[in-house]
Amino acid sequence: MVLAAAEVARLERLQLATSRRLVGHLSGEHRSPRNGGSLDFAGHRPYAAGDDLRRVDWAALARLDTPLVRLFDAEEDLDVRLLVDTSASMGHAGKLSQAVRVAAAAGVVTMARRDAAWLHTTGGQAPRRFHGGRGVPSLLGALGQLAAAGPTGLAAAALDLAARPGPPGVTILASDLLDEDWEVAVRRLAARGGEAVVAHVLAEVDLHPGLSGDLDLVDAETGRSVPVSLTAAARRAYEDRAAAWLAAVAAACRSAGVGHLVVPAEADLLPLLLGAWRRAGTLR
Repeated sequence: MVLAAAEVARLERLQLATSRRLVGHLSGEHRSPRNGGSLDFAGHRPYAAGDDLRRVDWAALARLDTPLVRLFDAEEDLDVRLLVDTSASMGHAGKLSQAVRVAAAAGVVTMARRDAAWLHTTGGQAPRRFHGGRGVPSLLGALGQLAAAGPTGLAAAALDLAARPGPPGVTILASDLLDEDWEVAVRRLAARGGEAVVAHVLAEVDLHPGLSGDLDLVDAETGRSVPVSLTAAARRAYEDRAAAWLAAVAAACRSAGVGHLVVPAEADLLPLLLGAWRRAGTLR
């Protein structure tokens, strides 16, 4: 089960928001800084030639002897694109399961407000669109069928996503970023505009391998075998390099204006995710 019924119900009570202006259609439930035609009154501005006379506040004109136009908050659709890394490295230590739960949580929150969620993967499949509350079971079913296999191809998947038409909205990448081109992928997602977030799914063994002795390490994606001798000093050196890489990922995301959230594969996801969304101002 991707998400329990209680988790879905909890997520459906939340709303995903963005801090930037979106360019979607004026028909969703997300309040925009643009002024438009919803029923939420936002204030006045002085009347200008060509303004719709139906928006003139005649009561204010009589009271202030100044023609004012009533303004209303616009509301926009919010497209959320979920890119899940389905490469072979994600098949270890529960990383794909956690990435799937990240995508599911974001998708449920999105569709609870009648917005569209798009599911992309690194496996080359065509993206699928899910919309509205009735789309939740279909999204959860599609996520539950994902399997880890093959090389990562993050840069190509990010380019494909960034080239898709439609409003920029929000893009969420759930990946371990174990790909030489991870930084290219981050920059491509940022170039789409809107909001982009990397949910960096890592297992404890990725950062702190509990191994020792003479071993043959096999690359999960290429099948290449590398003989190593894991002494205490070698493990410390590995951990130092892993920490430096993690810091480099965080710095690259920050430089590109992309959010970066480390998601341990072993973590209780919902408290971690909801706390991060609230701190970032993407939930309301």
